[in-house]
Amino acid sequence: MITNRKRLSSGLSVTSKVFVRSRNGNALKIVREHYLRNDIPCYSHACHKCQEIVKPDAQGQLPKFILSSSPTKTKDGVSHYVVIDTNIILHAIDLLENTQCFYDVIVPQTVLEEVRNRSFPIYQRLRNLVKSEDKRFVVFHNEYNEATYVNREKGQSINDRNDHAIRKVASWFNSHLNTENSPTPIHIIFICNDVDNCTKAKQEGIDARSLVDYIDSLPNGEDLRDLIPSDIVLPGNFEGDQNETVFPEYYSNARIMAGIKNGTLYQGMLNISSYNYLQGTVSVPAFKKPLLIIGSKNLNRAFNSDSVIVELLPKDKWKEPSSTIIEEGSIGADDNAGDDEDDLGEETGGVVSDKERVFLAQEAMKATSSKTNESRLQPTAKIVGVVRRSWRYYVGQIAPSSVSEETGHSSRSCFVILMDKLLPKVRIRTRKAKEYLGQRIVIVVDSWPSNSRYPNGHFVRTLGEIESAEAETEALLLEHDVEYRPFSKNVLDCLPKEGDNWVVPDMTDPQDPQLKKRVDLRDRLVCSIDPPGCVDIDDALHARVLPNGNYEVGVHIADVTHFVKPNTALDQEGASRGTSVYLVDKRIDMLPMLLGTNLCSLKPFVDRFAFSVIWELDENANILKVDYMKSVIKSRQAFSYEQAQLRIDDPTQTDELTNSMRVLLKLSKKLKQGRMDAGALNLASPEVKVHMDSETSDPQEVEIKKLLETNSLVEEFMLFANISVARKIYDSYPQTAMLRRHAPPPATNFETLNDMLNVRKNGMSISLESSKALADSLDRIVDPNDPYFNTLIRIMSTRCMMAAEYFPSGSYGYPEFRHYGLAVDIYTHFTSPIRRYCDVVVHRQLAGAIGYENLDLSHRDKQRMEMIVKNINKRHRNAQFAGRSSIEYYVGQVMRNNEAEHEGYVIKCFNNGIVVLVPKFGVEGLIKLETMGDLATANYNEDKYELTFTDLKGAQRTVAMFDKVTVDVKSVKDEVSGKRRAQLMLR
Repeated sequence: MITNRKRLSSGLSVTSKVFVRSRNGNALKIVREHYLRNDIPCYSHACHKCQEIVKPDAQGQLPKFILSSSPTKTKDGVSHYVVIDTNIILHAIDLLENTQCFYDVIVPQTVLEEVRNRSFPIYQRLRNLVKSEDKRFVVFHNEYNEATYVNREKGQSINDRNDHAIRKVASWFNSHLNTENSPTPIHIIFICNDVDNCTKAKQEGIDARSLVDYIDSLPNGEDLRDLIPSDIVLPGNFEGDQNETVFPEYYSNARIMAGIKNGTLYQGMLNISSYNYLQGTVSVPAFKKPLLIIGSKNLNRAFNSDSVIVELLPKDKWKEPSSTIIEEGSIGADDNAGDDEDDLGEETGGVVSDKERVFLAQEAMKATSSKTNESRLQPTAKIVGVVRRSWRYYVGQIAPSSVSEETGHSSRSCFVILMDKLLPKVRIRTRKAKEYLGQRIVIVVDSWPSNSRYPNGHFVRTLGEIESAEAETEALLLEHDVEYRPFSKNVLDCLPKEGDNWVVPDMTDPQDPQLKKRVDLRDRLVCSIDPPGCVDIDDALHARVLPNGNYEVGVHIADVTHFVKPNTALDQEGASRGTSVYLVDKRIDMLPMLLGTNLCSLKPFVDRFAFSVIWELDENANILKVDYMKSVIKSRQAFSYEQAQLRIDDPTQTDELTNSMRVLLKLSKKLKQGRMDAGALNLASPEVKVHMDSETSDPQEVEIKKLLETNSLVEEFMLFANISVARKIYDSYPQTAMLRRHAPPPATNFETLNDMLNVRKNGMSISLESSKALADSLDRIVDPNDPYFNTLIRIMSTRCMMAAEYFPSGSYGYPEFRHYGLAVDIYTHFTSPIRRYCDVVVHRQLAGAIGYENLDLSHRDKQRMEMIVKNINKRHRNAQFAGRSSIEYYVGQVMRNNEAEHEGYVIKCFNNGIVVLVPKFGVEGLIKLETMGDLATANYNEDKYELTFTDLKGAQRTVAMFDKVTVDVKSVKDEVSGKRRAQLMLR
């Protein structure tokens, strides 16, 4: 309960919050004082009273008044501010962010705190809205305002008390801004979808409206209707009778908690098969093999990457993974966007389509046949709950067959086919379905009721025409959750005011004592070696022979943390973005361009701040001494890999800089050999480079990336620096050092590949006893008649590996720090702070470890570090996928004009098709059996991984794993997703 308020001599008032806790059977009374103020302003330009009474804060800054004196009007001409409740923010945040509505919005502190507790990502988006002065959102601290604070009454729930507090804000603003002396009366509209809360607000004289009613009251409400989430538009949202259950209901929270505790239920992440949308897997520690989820009923409305709860099926229902390709096709006759009656089945709960019915029948026949291979059996399960949805903004296109004449003129339902083929189509309502045909559109999924075969969502915005470079690039950035909006003014204000004219200050400047701690290395012969055209140069090197015959080698990294200070807007933006993203035609920077390409870039011929690691090495590249220092350097030259290689190889070049690069090359070879001897892996990926026309920016040709010795030179010394720095920061911060680990792959990951090698390549196999054993066995897997075969196996082995991850050192024991791929016991990322936030944290920790400056608390707190690594792991992974998608898009554009015959390799075999990798383009394509020959004559031998069929010419043909084949390659637009992909035809 809360006692009465007391007035203090300072003018403040205080309430006492009284809590009673029971501890060991004894009642403990706790009294906390809560201070209230009478000088919290309303932040409205229309209120002269508040502007007169406000006082500056401790830094002498006056609060900013944001709310307009001439706010937006309803269609009947009423100027108004808006007060919103928690559920409006949680369910309609993208509508609040829309530039066509929601200006002059008051967010009560009560609402802000509720949003933070219920969804931190949405809370961050709300904070960004508050920071954006254009939208005019303000947080009103009602919990500290004497006029708006409300007590919690006896017997009142917290939710009811909070609803009362929010209504009080709306009521106070209405009376505060509309007095007799108010020059311009401003109406207050309270938006709330809770019927009970709305009723109470109206009884209290507040203009309370639902979100739909408010949108309808705006001049552009007709256009905004499509943007309202489907779960907010209550009755009549989607047509048809949806009273019959299609999917099983999820278990209750109590049943789930009990099941996890007693070991009958398991939690994990769902991964949908790339070639069969009706099959997924969930990996759980209790089983060596992933749990198989087969059929839409067992998948039970879960999306790819959802965190799910699964229940194991009886052992007699365990199965082999399906060897059938099943892609969700275009909208069929049994799909109706407006009526779920057509979706309802009988025996299987109404969810099964004709295509799935055939598939399940085939799987049932296979399970009962005598050919079942016990070694391939996997435990099966069904999804009984979803812990956390992976829902985000999705990009897709409206399916033309779901748009009728009627749909084009009224707000009726249609289907959106998403770009991600692992996801189901989504039903939305829009009046502009015909207008959006042929365009990439952005949607949000709102709900997936158990009585609906498909999820429901709503339209957000359009990106442009399908296949236009701008629309496709923005689509892939949204698909991979890459932040690409311009940096805000708050972020840019953190940069030096001198901008492009900034220069390294005088080292003897008495005003900056930190400068005295820097080591002047401008006499060293430093140079950088990067890809051609690189402007964000974050690493440079030098080497020289010492008088004692040993070598001094230095790695110099751009000192980004000199400019990016902890807890600033610039730092928070870098932490949120996590990494720069490199696309074929552009770069999405983690930090503003001024930093990356100018202030921090180690450009030649200018002084730059750096963080340096300098070793003394002997002839065999053994470390005799290592030093870490903040420094000032002056690069002598910026080489491309090819330029550096030509200079090193040219015997006429005998200058000191060239000789120092030769020393670096010699030592790098020793370092690489040492890593290989220790068991480092030399894996591969089908990487290609797309050449763009310099004038038109059109893609011209594709080539496989060629690696030179200078590529390896730079890589070895970057690895060397990362390992040395990892040891240093771990010694100083054993609980919170930012490190990177790579776990060894489970043997089950290589089971299928090893079986394929054994069957198809005369007993060849990959050893997994250690990384050294794996590396040696990969070296032995060669085909004397095909030099590319070894590369192919390395590519396939890469896909069997675990993903490397960042982690704070206190999260694992030291043996688990090991980086399996590099064969080192400890590792981190230090060498690219311009483009990776991990490196920014490592720079700060290294600066603290050498006593250069104190380490910020956020990098000494284990819980904060765990939040940082969780985000950058996600951002790093998304950036990789976005980069690959960009290459895939542009390779598709190149192939449009280069239809030709190429060599390929079979890398997957199914009973109704094969997957072929084409090294020339670095792409892989699915060739369905129906395009190769007669389906009726096909026979797939799973034990031999070979597919036999009668081809289109009537001849018997067999295609098997690892076969080299000739294919016609062309680029076609997928009818379902609208994405351009490689279409391969077997010769």
